[in-house]
This record gives sequence, C-alpha cells and structure tokens, in this order.
Amino acid sequence: MHSHKEPEALATGRNAMTTADAKPTAARKWTIVILLSLGMLLAYIDRTNLSVALAVGDFKRLFHLTDVDRGVLNSAFFWSYALLQIPAGWVVDRYGSKFPYAIGFLFWSLISAATGLIQNVGQLFSMRLLVGVGESVTTSASLRWIRFNCEEKERGLATGILFAGTKFGAAAGVPLAAFLISRWNWRAMFVILGLGGLIWLVFWLALVKKDFVKKEKVEKFKSASATQRSSEDFLFWMKTPVMWGIILGTFAYNYFIYYCLTWLPAYFVESKHLSLNSMSLYTMFSFGGMAVVGIGAGWLADRMIAAGKNAINVRKAFTLLGFLLASTEIIGAVSPSQSWSLFFALFSLSGLGLATANYWALTQTLVPKSIIGRLVGVQNFASNCSGIVAPLVTGWLKEATGHYQAPMAAVLVILLIGLVAYGVMVKPLPRYITAKSDVIS
Repeated sequence: MHSHKEPEALATGRNAMTTADAKPTAARKWTIVILLSLGMLLAYIDRTNLSVALAVGDFKRLFHLTDVDRGVLNSAFFWSYALLQIPAGWVVDRYGSKFPYAIGFLFWSLISAATGLIQNVGQLFSMRLLVGVGESVTTSASLRWIRFNCEEKERGLATGILFAGTKFGAAAGVPLAAFLISRWNWRAMFVILGLGGLIWLVFWLALVKKDFVKKEKVEKFKSASATQRSSEDFLFWMKTPVMWGIILGTFAYNYFIYYCLTWLPAYFVESKHLSLNSMSLYTMFSFGGMAVVGIGAGWLADRMIAAGKNAINVRKAFTLLGFLLASTEIIGAVSPSQSWSLFFALFSLSGLGLATANYWALTQTLVPKSIIGRLVGVQNFASNCSGIVAPLVTGWLKEATGHYQAPMAAVLVILLIGLVAYGVMVKPLPRYITAKSDVIS
C-alpha cells in the first residue's frame, strides 16, 4: 500500500507538471467555462444535424434509406468517437487541454462542412466516422480543464454549464438545421454549420494558457516509479465496483440521450405527425429544458456542499432523482393522448437534467486527480457506446414492430439498470483503499 504522504518535492513537482501556469482569475476561469460550454454546443450541432436530415422525406428517398439504414448512419459517429475516448484521455493527460482540443475542433468542423459534398451512403458513413474522430477529445479536454482549475464547491456549476452546451447544442441545432434545410437544402446546411463555428477557435487559442507537461519538469520530478504508480492506479480503479457502477450508469443515462438525439425528430414527425418546424420546436424545448435543469441542479448541489453537506451523497442523490424522472418517458410512449405524449417527452428529458452535472462531478470527486483524463475517457467511452447501441436497437425495433413503443420500453429498462448501478455500486471506497490511489481534491 502506498503511503498517505508524498515527499514534498515530488508533490510540488506533480502540481507543476499538470499546470504550466497559475490558476486563472475568477473572471477568466468562468469565461473559459462558458467557452468550453460553447465548444460543446458547436460539437452537438455538428453531431445532431444528420438526425434532422434523416427525418426529411427527400433525403431518405435520395439515398433509399430503411429504418435500419437510418439507425446505422445515426450510430456511425459514435463508432470512432467511443473507441477513441481512452486514447483521447491519455492525450489530454499528457499534452493538456489547449492544443489537442484546438486540433480536434478544426478537424471535425472541416469534415462536417465537407459532408455537404457527399454523393452516396458510403461517403456519408465515412464522414460521420471522421467527425467522431475530431470530436473524441472534447469531453476529456473539457473535464480535465475543470478538474485542474475549479474547486470542489465550484465543479457542479462548472460541469452543469459545460454540459448545458450539449443540450443547448441539440436544442439549437435541430431548429437551425431544419431552417437551413427548408431555406436552402441539406447540403448547404452541412456546409454552413460546419464552417460557422470556426470563430470559436480564435477565442480558445487566445484565452486558454498552455497546460501540457513540460519535459524538463518530468525529468526533474517524475520518477519511473511514479509513472508505474499512475499505470497501477488506473488498472486498480478499473477493477473496482465504483468504476463499473459509473460505467453502467453512464451508459444508461446516455442511452436515453442518444435515443433522443438520433430518433426524437423522426418520432415527432412519424408518430406524432408534427411538421418539420413543430418538430424542431418540441426538440428544442426538450433539450433546452434539460440544459436549464442541469445548470440549476449543479448550482444547487454546489450550494449544499458549500453549506457542509457531503459532496458524494449530494451528487449521488441528484443523479438518482434524475434517473427516476427520466423513467416517466414510458408514460408518453403508452398514452393515446398526443398532448400527454408530448408533455412527457419534454418532462422526462428535462428531469434527467438533475443528473447531468452531478454524475460527472461525482466521478471527479471519487477518482484520483493524477489519472482523471484516462478515467473520464473510460466513462465517456461507456457514454458513447450507448450512442452506437441506441440508434441501432431503435432502428431494429422500429422496423420490427412498426412503432416507437418497443424502443421506448427498451429505454425504460436501461434507465432502471443505471438507477440500480448508481444506487448500489457507486460509493466511496474504504479510506485505506482511497489512500492507495492518492485522491487529490
């Protein structure tokens, strides 16, 4: 077992290695948090624009798409995105947040724009794989920056603001894509949305300081035994019930999210017979409500922790309540009333917002700071495996049954599995085990 204390020089060296500069001022810190959220917003606009195109009859007829085909295309992004999460976590642990994020952002924006030039389904599938490659670094880079620059009592709000960008991205992206398609066509939509966000890069490069590991500091402070310890800690944590509970719960949370991201527009149009414009409004309010609830829940959890409540218990309680409220989606699925169906589509997704900031912040509280990038990479891998599975399973069940009740019943079962995983498995390790992994607040 490792000692509870480290030699002062090594501890000082580790801090120096992980942040090349001092922590930013409060104003700069929250400006960068908002910038990170905007980066997520733009990523999700480019991630969800295909789901709008797939709800348009002309697009489906042009490429002769079945429901199974639509499921495969909706999942393509997540194949590369999910597989690259752990490597992306290693990259940001080693090279920091600034430059890996900038390179990834430029790459995916250009590829998304180039999607407007495709001529066949194979090219479309390939473009979505490449967008996934570019976006793979976003979550690890963002959460690493928050972990190193925000205190525990700030992380709920910071994480809530960060992931509000994912929901506002879906909320804004669907009506924006629908408008561009109706105003011009789907090709112009991809080009405009792909290139339009590049201005973000200017602010990112200007505001964020370099935070990569400096070679001379590695040589001075980080011994071979420290490197070995980092690898041992990663393997140790991957064997714990805590990490497997986080993995199962994260998969369940995001299964519902990615069902909504990839199939909710088609559900509104095909099952509830909404127009393209009405569909975009209901989708916008569903994800917008989730974003607002996510920020509020993160802020409230922070205030409770600052008042002396246990951080793990507070964040876990918000996460469990979010899963419970999300489970009400099944009421809309079985209701014969269109009004009730639309209401619970909005209510269940908004309710899940209680978990959004807190389940990510809970991971940051429980796991070691020295390997946060890799463990967040594992968590985000689980998150985006659901992005592969949800569209495929939904497409298969929709084609097999002819309606959306079976896919939504599958969502309920998986949400309940996530609820049990967080309730039973995600809890603090015994003090003597936590000391082994050198958890740093």
